[in-house]
Amino acid sequence: MSPISRRTLLVATLLASVAFAPAAFAQDFDANATIRIGSLYEPQNLDNTAGAGQGINEAFNGNVYEALFQLTDAGSVEPALAADYTVSDDGLTYTFTLKDGVTFHSGDPLTAADVKYSIERVTAETSKSSRKKSLSTITAIDTPDDKTVVITLSARSISLPYNLSYVWIVNDKAADITATEDGTGPYTLEEWRRGSALALARFDGYWGTAPSNGEAIYTYFTDATALNNALLTNAVDVITSVQSPDSLAQFAGNPAYTVTEGASTTKELLAYNDRVAPFDNVKVRKALARAVDKAKLLNSIWGDYGTLIGSFVPPTDPWYVDLTGVDAYDPDSAKALLAEAGYPDGFTFTLDTPDYDPHPLVAQFLQTELAKVGVTVNINIITANEWYTKIYQEHNFEATLQEHVNHRDIVFYGNPDFYWGYNNPEVVKLIADSEAASSIDEQTAKLTEANKIIAEDAASNWLYLYPQIVVSAANVTGYPINGLNSQFFAYGIKKAN
Repeated sequence: MSPISRRTLLVATLLASVAFAPAAFAQDFDANATIRIGSLYEPQNLDNTAGAGQGINEAFNGNVYEALFQLTDAGSVEPALAADYTVSDDGLTYTFTLKDGVTFHSGDPLTAADVKYSIERVTAETSKSSRKKSLSTITAIDTPDDKTVVITLSARSISLPYNLSYVWIVNDKAADITATEDGTGPYTLEEWRRGSALALARFDGYWGTAPSNGEAIYTYFTDATALNNALLTNAVDVITSVQSPDSLAQFAGNPAYTVTEGASTTKELLAYNDRVAPFDNVKVRKALARAVDKAKLLNSIWGDYGTLIGSFVPPTDPWYVDLTGVDAYDPDSAKALLAEAGYPDGFTFTLDTPDYDPHPLVAQFLQTELAKVGVTVNINIITANEWYTKIYQEHNFEATLQEHVNHRDIVFYGNPDFYWGYNNPEVVKLIADSEAASSIDEQTAKLTEANKIIAEDAASNWLYLYPQIVVSAANVTGYPINGLNSQFFAYGIKKAN
């Protein structure tokens, strides 16, 4: 297959078009319907600053919690709880005015104090939010009245509205929200049966447009086959993201189902601990990138779906460039680079691999490929919780597999303290300077340059970009098709009578 699949060619069209599945039944739907959503990603807890995983974004972002701004399914950033805002001439002071008439599910009114509290939850030392560093330029948050929030920065932050879209506004009276919630969104948490399902009920006191349904139930499955069978047997109405191309034959061409392919931001990568030998050697990293036939890997996992990428940046990001030619598949060159790096006979390393699909299969593929250039891979299967503690928190690993779902997350390579430990001072400066840029064009230029350097450094081994395939019953419409950041807005979903 070509380095860039047909999906990439469709991205611009997808993002410029309607962000939700066509509402063919818009004039004839059940406003009180229960929408049954099937997913493989159950939250580990209900607090997105407490290491809850991507499942909490899928169920709660935009549904239960809202932010000052919202990242739409089409990739734009739009005001949500912020009615308006102004920026000082020096770019260091942002003044936000909150929308009127917003209440939390508990009945408390939204105030500026809640916004201050919520931002400080994300930036707190104990926060596990991956976006904490993105808000590190905030030096003060003032609340001159209940409707006004003034944020003072130590340096320009052109992405502040975007970064604030990750900050869920929580009632400042809320305490531990790992198993409960108090948001402002269109749904309240009705019930969470751990290991089974999470039910959201329409919030009748919602300030905005009411949901197109009465209830949304996220049902969780441990494997893709069970998830697909649930749709085939009418146990669920829609699958948030199909995890195997083999299953699509059951749905494609069948008038009882709708198959929709959107634009993904989920990257599968082999991440090295760049702090430790031999992965602190750029020649070793480049050798391993050249040793893996990524086109073959992608085809073995996804068939004709998905996209090859040469960096951490997907085509939906403004600073995307095609870097698939950097360290392209070339086993002979890989062997030569290993010899130059001082490893003519290869080496052995342990690959910590999450226990859920597709990681174990990817690990086995990498084991076979790297053996061809003399590198031995010992696979160590770990749970998602173990991964978070061992890899993300303790940095106690040599290499690992992981999917990263976030939109515009090249910034993680500008943070030497991030779990993979990549530290190129030039990249750190470019990413920092891009945030202080005075224009979008300047920001884009700097991040494009950083992207190219990161790719040349083979900071990680970017294997492929997942496809984003949503399958639903034919009478269900209005769901998001792109799922940026794994969010899955339920409020627009309609079920025909």
